[in-house]
This record gives sequence, structure tokens and C-alpha cells, in this order.
Amino acid sequence: MKSFEMEQLAYLNPRFVKSTPGRPLRILAEYIDPLTRLQTEGIADTIVMFGSARILPRDRAVQQLARTRRSVGRRRDAGALTRLRAARDRVAMSRYYEEARQLAARITAWSLTFGEQPRRFVICSGGGPGIMEAANRGATEAGGKTVGLGIELPHEQHLNPYISRGLGINFHYFFMRKLWFAQIAKALIVFPGGFGTMDELWEMLTLMQTGKLGRHHLVLIYGRSYWDRVLHWREMVRWGTIDDKEYGVLQFADTVDEAFERVKAGLVKHHLRLNPNWPL
Repeated sequence: MKSFEMEQLAYLNPRFVKSTPGRPLRILAEYIDPLTRLQTEGIADTIVMFGSARILPRDRAVQQLARTRRSVGRRRDAGALTRLRAARDRVAMSRYYEEARQLAARITAWSLTFGEQPRRFVICSGGGPGIMEAANRGATEAGGKTVGLGIELPHEQHLNPYISRGLGINFHYFFMRKLWFAQIAKALIVFPGGFGTMDELWEMLTLMQTGKLGRHHLVLIYGRSYWDRVLHWREMVRWGTIDDKEYGVLQFADTVDEAFERVKAGLVKHHLRLNPNWPL
């Protein structure tokens, strides 16, 4: 009689798992894996901090400016002036890295006063460099756990080294990453950023507007000197595309002290008691 080799189990077959029919398994894995990791670490909820991946720490920005000045020398042609201006702008923007780091540390130090069973108001970022790194770094320096939700991109981007062990989670699907940003967040703090930062901000605001997130979620826009030039927020009210109540969801801050007090006040008022219906 002819013998047959045993077929490999489908869920152990990489070719099947990576195929189009296997996509629901991959999506489910990107829900269950973060769920399990957060449960293991006892994390009840998060404070999400967004911002540009391109903003440098102050020391690196200053070093880059010094190198640019040396390379330019006495030249004052258009190319040299553009490079100098860009280097100076990086130094100016580096304040946001340092302030995100300080704010994450302040929030984390305060959250630790509630103990670790469960862990409350854990700093969560997109896991990459720039403001994301600053947020994870500040939380780590304050002695707390901190989460990084990364994403596979065509250009290589590693998770930053300040994320807590076991809490650096990489995603293939943007929508699953956004779900985990939103699902257990109690506040969103938005530092200066570009398309990605705005995409995540609009996602959160739309979920709040449509009742998919609790109405007491706090959205704090940090750095009005940047954001007010990029977005004329009240123009949406003026043109009737949002109303005053919807605009009122937004809070603004320009200093670490101001931001910390606003975030703390909102959390104490609305979220200090753990929600017994929270899905984890």
C-alpha cells in the first residue's frame, strides 16, 4: 500500500499563516498578544504620548549644530544658510523632547503612589525615536513600567531602548495598533508632530466624538507655538464643522507644570477609581 506523509498542522505552517486566508489569525494574534502582556504586567490603563519621531534630545541637537557650523565655516550661500537654519531649528525643537521626558517622569512618579496592583496611568508611546523615546525614557527614569506600541514600516525603525522588558509590542496592522492605543488610554498628550501624530490625534478625537471612547478621556495639546501655526483649531467651529462642545474636548499646555496639573486633575476627577468593566 502507498504511504502518505502527515500534513503539517495549519497553524504551524508559516506559509498558511502568512497567506491571505491566514490573515484573520494574524489579526487575532495582534489582539491577544498585547492583551496577555498587559495582563501579565498588571497594567490597568495608560497615558498615551504622541509626537514626532524626528525631534532630537537636546545634547544631540546641539552636537549636530556644532558639526554643521564647522562644515559650513564662513560660507553664506543659500545651501549653507539652509543647513544652518535647519540645525538651529532642531535645537529649538529639542525642548519638546526634554519636556516630554520630564512630563512622563512626573506622571509616572505620581502614578507609582497608587501601587502596582494594578498599575495605573502607565506611559505608553509609539515605541520609536523622538517624542516617543522621550516619553518612555522619562517613565523609565522615574522607576515605572512603560509601554511601546511599534509598527512595521518599509523603512527600518527599531523600538527604543527605554521600553520596559516585555512591553515593547510590534504590530503589522495599523488598525490593531490604534486599537491598543485607544482601548485602555485615559489621556492623550500630543506633542508637536507630523502626519503620523495628526493621524493618531484625529482617530482619538473621532472615537470620542462618536461615543466609541468615554467622554471623559482627556486630550492635551502640548506646545501652542507649534500647533497654532499648523492648525487653526477654532476655524472648525467658525465654519460649523464642529461645535463649541466638541472643541471643548481639547485642552492646551505650554509648560510641564501646566500639563502635569491638567492631566492630574482630569485623572483624579474621572478615572481614579478603576473601572470594574475594563476588559482586561
